Amino acid sequence: MALIHKFIQDGERYVLDVCSGSVHVVDELIHAMLDEDALADLDELKTKLQGVYPEHEIEEAYEEIQALVAAEMLYCGDLYEDIAKSSSGPDYVKALCLNIIHDCNLRCKYCFADEGEYHGKREVMSAKVGKQAIDFVIEASGPRRNIEVDLFGGEPLMAFPIIKEIVAYARIREKEAGKNIRFTMTTNATLLNEENMAYLDREMGNLVLSIDGRPAVHDKVRIRLDGKGSFDRTLPKIKEMVARRTPGKQYYARGTFTRENTDFYEDYKFLKDQGFKEISIEPVVLPDDHPLSLRWEDVPKIEEQYDKLYTDLLDGHRAGEEVTFYHFNIDLSGGPCVYKRISGCGAGFEYVAVTPSGEIYPCHQFVGNPDYQIGTLEEGITKPAIQKTFREAHIYNKPLCRTCWARFYCSGGCQANNVHFTGNILMPYELGCELQKKRIETAIALKTKIMEEEQVEN
Repeated sequence: MALIHKFIQDGERYVLDVCSGSVHVVDELIHAMLDEDALADLDELKTKLQGVYPEHEIEEAYEEIQALVAAEMLYCGDLYEDIAKSSSGPDYVKALCLNIIHDCNLRCKYCFADEGEYHGKREVMSAKVGKQAIDFVIEASGPRRNIEVDLFGGEPLMAFPIIKEIVAYARIREKEAGKNIRFTMTTNATLLNEENMAYLDREMGNLVLSIDGRPAVHDKVRIRLDGKGSFDRTLPKIKEMVARRTPGKQYYARGTFTRENTDFYEDYKFLKDQGFKEISIEPVVLPDDHPLSLRWEDVPKIEEQYDKLYTDLLDGHRAGEEVTFYHFNIDLSGGPCVYKRISGCGAGFEYVAVTPSGEIYPCHQFVGNPDYQIGTLEEGITKPAIQKTFREAHIYNKPLCRTCWARFYCSGGCQANNVHFTGNILMPYELGCELQKKRIETAIALKTKIMEEEQVEN
């Protein structure tokens, strides 16, 4: 089991204490003295480094390391396994993906949702089903006060009148039940107009606005029904929506990179130059035989893009021009909560998806797979064994995750990706892991560097 992790970013040497979360920027000597699984004794290190460093420097460095070990900031023991094993009791749903519509006005080439159909049929959620879903999540949330509802599709704005009816109902029910329901929406933005932009700004706590970056990149994959690209319609509408966004309310200009744009730093830079301050560009997840899927040979190029992002974001911070890059959001203070660090998004027990016909699945990426349907709004949860499987699919029950240094940051990866690529919820999608590890290293280095510089300034 890795107790520390060493890496180099932009010429600086970092050491992460895996279990405590402590991050240390160290010199070349200390970096060389530390092994991931244990600290060798002093005599062994003297022999190993003889002729490379003076003996007195090795002794001084060893004392510094021992002080950090004593303070449980290096080689700290695992703090969470007993929590994972002892966690029991009822599952309270805190987040709901409401698949408002299984239809879309685009035909994106990488769409996991089968161009909105979810491997089924095109259908729209009725207001009745939407209201049942609100009642369900309020009841299933138990003592939780805060509930998140993500309006998803297909393209949810194709069902805008129904959305308004469902949200209006939720506003009544949240008051009656003493809850706080936060709505979010993911949209391709092509149907934004005067009326719905004002509404979305008022009612949505977060907006995810899909755009893949440079015009040629976007138009190659995000295709209209007539076969033409959608960029010229998408960008102006997203810019207008962001300009209307009330200060303090969240949004993301959200892109996807594929084999066609492994140089996605250029897409980030394009979106930044358009004035967007909150940007997300995420790796596509597709079967290996898909022409747009990412391959192992793409990894070095992708890692190079994350390095470029590190430099750009650091330079921007120094210049007072902050941009938030979604995958670099990281908390070095120990957050989020322990159970989230162990179990991730909570798919299947804390988070579920509801289809237009009222079927309940562990998350939107399982929709259409009958083996993972856990119930219906009419009958409730009818397959608690599936929920139990998801609840127990935490990092301590995943053999590869138990020994991985990144386990408390990725929380075992995406359960859907694990199932789709390995056929086993407990076996991680390893290409995704590789990219995630690079993002985590880069994010840790960026956050640490910014904190260091702010301390110097103060």
